[in-house]
Amino acid sequence: GILEKIRLCLIKKLLPDLEDRKKYHEEFASSTSFHGVHNIVHTQSKARRALWLLIVTGCLAIVIWQICSRFIYYFSWPTTTTVVVQYVENVKFPAVTFCNLNRFQAHAVSNLKVIFLLWNIVSAILQKFAMENKHSQELNEFLLGNQNFSIKDFTRKNGFYLNSSTLLECDFFGKPCYPQDFEQVFTEYGNCFTFNHNDLSARRVTLSGRGLHLLFDVQQDKFTDEPTLGYTDAGITFVIHSPHELPRFDGLGLLTPVGMHAQVAIRQLKSIIQEYPWGECKPDIKLQYHKIYSTNGCLLECKARYIQDWCGCLPFILPGNGTECDLLKFYKCVYPAVYDIEIKGLCTVGTHNSTCPAPCEETDYPTTVTYSNFGGEKAIKYFSTRLKKSPEYIRQNLVRIEIKYHDLSYKITQQQKALTISELLADVGGQLGLFCGASMITIIELLEYIFTNFCWMCIFLLLKAPDMPQWNNSCQKQPTHKEKKRGIQEC
Repeated sequence: GILEKIRLCLIKKLLPDLEDRKKYHEEFASSTSFHGVHNIVHTQSKARRALWLLIVTGCLAIVIWQICSRFIYYFSWPTTTTVVVQYVENVKFPAVTFCNLNRFQAHAVSNLKVIFLLWNIVSAILQKFAMENKHSQELNEFLLGNQNFSIKDFTRKNGFYLNSSTLLECDFFGKPCYPQDFEQVFTEYGNCFTFNHNDLSARRVTLSGRGLHLLFDVQQDKFTDEPTLGYTDAGITFVIHSPHELPRFDGLGLLTPVGMHAQVAIRQLKSIIQEYPWGECKPDIKLQYHKIYSTNGCLLECKARYIQDWCGCLPFILPGNGTECDLLKFYKCVYPAVYDIEIKGLCTVGTHNSTCPAPCEETDYPTTVTYSNFGGEKAIKYFSTRLKKSPEYIRQNLVRIEIKYHDLSYKITQQQKALTISELLADVGGQLGLFCGASMITIIELLEYIFTNFCWMCIFLLLKAPDMPQWNNSCQKQPTHKEKKRGIQEC
């Protein structure tokens, strides 16, 4: 019927006959830029044809093996690390946070051993602390009788302070500095003070060997701590960190005991880590209450979110905006919540799938510290006369700290991709060119050849007729040009 005529018309029009297809294959073999195929098709000698077939097959197998190995290597996400030392005319000075190891004024905590326990509960947010059960009854009695007691206000008022009596000397690069140049912060050591906080004045150093010079009076007769809780040292602890980051003392703080002179040489080390899957960082992570991402800042914000959800309040020592937790909430809810966060691993750091992955860029300040006894006999007499204190007091209370750059340079440690996309394409192209003489044009030719044959096969399968002779039977008579033309007109 009509449908049969239309089908036959489409077959004649769209599907070339056997001779045309054979000619197309020969032309492709002669004109393709894939080297060696021409020799297989047009060589008359069977031995040479077999040799060229073996050569082309072997080269093609090597190319496939090499390309697969390069792709396997690429998807293993390899990296290399480069270290560059950059010398500059000036370098930014870091922030330095200082704390007195004796955290509270003695007159305020006399007969109040519980104050130290309370502060340890508060600072457990910043460090791991296990409270002994033997103090629980004492704490409960204090909390029940002092429900309006504020450990924050108490620490701010009765903790370590910085004034002309505790900071005897302060000099930054030849210019005097004063207690008001320091910013008060809360840490596990109570009241602490940060120099160059938030990089407000953008302090820079233009000469190595000069920097921040400080002389502290820890005033052991006025400040004290609780030896039974393990706090037996006297002196100044400090940590060097980026101006935009919070100080972290847990395992990172440096210590200068009384009667000692500490000379601290620092270097600036900048680390750049690749994003996942090459590295462990995630560049799209932003912190709500910190300008620059850091694992410590992220960890604090993570704890703040969980504690605020569980307890309905926010500890003053954590970043955020919320109702401040009272002391009873600290003891009954916040402290168990921190323990729960640690046990369940709700705030994890390090890997890309953790709560707080590694930062993509981080600045550290490796230090070299040397110590000497503070002051010779003449210096002791000088300070004894100046402060109107005994030589023994000078040796038991004064601490000198000097912080300076080792040299005017910074080191950049950068994690880089061992194989980029462009390098992968270059490798693949090099393998194709070396073994097959092929290029991107060759690949397009092959794709066109495969697509053309695929289309012919689809037409054959969809429109084949029981009596269709032109695909397999080359001996039967093919229609003449006039017959084809008449068939097209009928169609």
